[in-house]
Amino acid sequence: MEGLIMTAQLLLGLSILVGVHEFGHLIAAKAFGMRVEKYSIGFPPKIWGFQYGETEYSFGAIPLGGFVKISGMIDESLDTESMSAEPEEWEFRAKPAWQRLIVMMGGIIVNVITGIIIFVFLVYSNGNSYIPKEELNKHGIVAYQLGQEIGLKSGDIILKVNGKDYDRFTDLRSMEVLFADQPTYKVQRGDSVFDLAFPEGFLNKLTDKKYKDQFISFRFPYEVGQVIAGTAAADGGLKAKDQILTINNEPALYFDQLKSLLTSNADSSVVATVKRADNSTATLTFKVSSEGTIGFQPSPLINYQHDEYSFGEAIPIGTSQAFNVVWANIKGLGKIFSGDVAVSKSLSGPIRIAQMFGGTWDWNKFWNMTGLLSMVLAFMNFLPIPALDGGHVVFLTYEIVSGQKPSDKFLENAQKVGMVILLSLMVFAFFNDIVQTIF
Repeated sequence: MEGLIMTAQLLLGLSILVGVHEFGHLIAAKAFGMRVEKYSIGFPPKIWGFQYGETEYSFGAIPLGGFVKISGMIDESLDTESMSAEPEEWEFRAKPAWQRLIVMMGGIIVNVITGIIIFVFLVYSNGNSYIPKEELNKHGIVAYQLGQEIGLKSGDIILKVNGKDYDRFTDLRSMEVLFADQPTYKVQRGDSVFDLAFPEGFLNKLTDKKYKDQFISFRFPYEVGQVIAGTAAADGGLKAKDQILTINNEPALYFDQLKSLLTSNADSSVVATVKRADNSTATLTFKVSSEGTIGFQPSPLINYQHDEYSFGEAIPIGTSQAFNVVWANIKGLGKIFSGDVAVSKSLSGPIRIAQMFGGTWDWNKFWNMTGLLSMVLAFMNFLPIPALDGGHVVFLTYEIVSGQKPSDKFLENAQKVGMVILLSLMVFAFFNDIVQTIF
């Protein structure tokens, strides 16, 4: 069932984004009097469509893309037969270069606008909940495997990031920090303060699936929330609002301490000291499961800060979040070319993108992912690869600057080369997804 939900979210998100992207080309082309023959969400074979005016609107059976067919344009259809005749006034090739440039930028522009709108409305409707630095540093961080590898320990207090102050916990793991040339934390441990530099190759590990969620988290005290009936917690007498102080005389005030102690005592009985809601104490015995659990939901005792925004305030914040996605992709691409991040770890195809949506249908997460993908799609389409919009932009910019139009034969061959590159990337991304998922 989770797989179906992931797939459904991916297809719906892609259909929306491809639809608005191709609509951007269509509306710009029609604005300049160009004939648009076809508009399709999905690739052939066609499963449904209708004719309106000069344009056929349809849905294709392969829902991983879409296209518009503009008369007189060399595109992925490679329809070169019609290009041998003299251009008609309603053809793409008959229009001035600046108009053709706007048409080719139309899809990218609409994707950017869509991404901004989504992020603005998410900020406006949801506000922003976060753990401020002051709250975080009451208890410090939890260092998992990767955090420990760079020298962090649970309970460390992070004072600065890359030599600068920060506002909230998420700043510690932001792309701006992790993509820096030499990320550093200023750390307080007990009475000592020191700078800790991330080792070379750290980012490559951080993007590896086997190290997922193995860097750092925030540390929090907790109390018992829901006790699940029929579990060791219920049978042992644990109650809601209890606070577990120790397990086998080892401190368990923080939830990470509790998890570690229960995991190390899996399939064994443990003795817990518990503080009750009335401040009395009790000694309870639990049989820990093979998964290292006893059967209750923790209730974190940590103060989140929540900010609400007016629509006017949400516009610059949402716009900034949208363009941060583009900036992260630019820096990520630079890290790939520099060798700091392996292509196999950073390039995601349809399987891994579907996994990012998740196996439960959460509309907030769906729209957040769709907004992110809209900005990624705009960025990727702007790359100067001939079969992409960015390739057409390069040739049209050359024509505007030089006054000379590349020959139709050159454009045809460039389109073929671009399609080979794109198909190769798609095949690589798909099989890389399979390998990353399995291994």
